[in-house]
Amino acid sequence: MRERVRELHRVLKSTGSIYLHCDTSASHYLKVMLDEVFGWDKFRSEIVWKRTSAHSDAKQGRRGYGRIHDTLLFYTKSSSYTWNTQYTPYDQSYVDQFYRFSEQHSGRRFRLSDMTGPGGAAKGNPAYEVMGVTRNWRYSEANMQDLVARGLVVQTAPGNVPQEKRYLDEMPGVPLQDLWTDVKPLQARAREALGYPTQKPEALLERVICASSNPGDVVLDPFCGCGTTIAVAERLRRRWVGIDISPTAMEIMKRRIAKLSKGSVKPNIVGMPITMEAVRALKPFEFQNWVVSQVHGTHSPRRSHDMGIDGYSFLTRDPIQVKQSDKVGRNVVDNFETAMRRGKHDVGYIFAYSFTRDAKEEVARAKWEDHLTIHLVKVADLLRQPERRPLARLMPQPGSVVDLPIPSKRPPQDLPTAEELVQSDQRAG
Repeated sequence: MRERVRELHRVLKSTGSIYLHCDTSASHYLKVMLDEVFGWDKFRSEIVWKRTSAHSDAKQGRRGYGRIHDTLLFYTKSSSYTWNTQYTPYDQSYVDQFYRFSEQHSGRRFRLSDMTGPGGAAKGNPAYEVMGVTRNWRYSEANMQDLVARGLVVQTAPGNVPQEKRYLDEMPGVPLQDLWTDVKPLQARAREALGYPTQKPEALLERVICASSNPGDVVLDPFCGCGTTIAVAERLRRRWVGIDISPTAMEIMKRRIAKLSKGSVKPNIVGMPITMEAVRALKPFEFQNWVVSQVHGTHSPRRSHDMGIDGYSFLTRDPIQVKQSDKVGRNVVDNFETAMRRGKHDVGYIFAYSFTRDAKEEVARAKWEDHLTIHLVKVADLLRQPERRPLARLMPQPGSVVDLPIPSKRPPQDLPTAEELVQSDQRAG
């Protein structure tokens, strides 16, 4: 982590900020490390985010207080940094206590506030008369006359010190503090939920991005996961960079941005596996997800005990099995046949680095005798250009309407008349 934070410090703009999200088990170690890299004087806040509601782990043997919060450590590159104050709504009890008055004609709630200058003349507050009362005021005489003309100065009784009328609907709210209890945890059924294990609510990232950047600024998330940061940055008109070591995460990010932008944003993705060496270096589930994504398939909902089915092909939902192995033999094909029969499938695909002669012979036998079509596909074929892959002839591939040929123009004599269009519309009801 230390080396990564040093690199982040190197590329961070002088007016930039960094937020490091962690839990209570690591926050104290990470703060010491950030003090070393950024400087203790660049520390701005330790934000406590209540990420879950109260719960009890006593039945699981826990002896201690419930853990319901995470920490965001906020540092800046310099003392001159981008900052936009964020606000939260007033508590209803605060509104009831201080905004006690309502205008009869508009119903707008307001409060009366002191206009005298704190510190009096010693602080340079001007002295003059307002509504028969002389005081040192916090406003210049010209500004005070403007407030009076606008009806924003109220004297509750002759001789009383005039006060300023402040409307509730013109107040921004309470400046955001470092205890965040209003950002609710992400629920499994939430519209934005993707099922990614470390996904954060968009409201959390929106608050951070709005506070420490402006439209057009660059937002970098070096542990991007499912892309919540870049999705929020895109929506808030920031430029963005997302980094993750997982090809699965990169695919999720790509699809998320495409959906958010309705296809208008096409991210430039670098570093995805393009060689056999890079593919072989993938971890088992990453390898499986990469293969299924390469053929535009859908993943099996089970990560284990999947009965030999790792995914399904696009559109036709034919079963897919992925083996991160060389020389896959007949036993794998036999087990896959059983899974196909159980699911009542006639066509299926097995992906591996290579296959034995026995495996190929069993595929031929299954097709001839059992009418099961099993395609043995080498992983190397997935690294070819899409149009040169053997799969282009075997599996349905998603397309785009922009790739479809434009039909030729209909001759004028074949076009319906206005009367025919009216009659057709009437028949359609």
